[in-house]
Amino acid sequence: MKTLGIVVLALGIIMTVFTGFNIITKKKVVDVGPLEVNKEEKTPVYWSPVTGGVLIVAGVLILVVGQRRA
Repeated sequence: MKTLGIVVLALGIIMTVFTGFNIITKKKVVDVGPLEVNKEEKTPVYWSPVTGGVLIVAGVLILVVGQRRA
């Protein structure tokens, strides 16, 4: 239980500080003989900082409940 609580707590802190990231994909647009044109596409992935806060609270609760049972 202690390990799970620490992981959830750390994930919550990370999700509160960093509210998203970009996934970069490369797509081939033109391929004519030796000529090749590629396009980079950025796909943003965002979440609410409230999600991180909920995970922080859940991680603390898991740690507290785990200590009470031990």
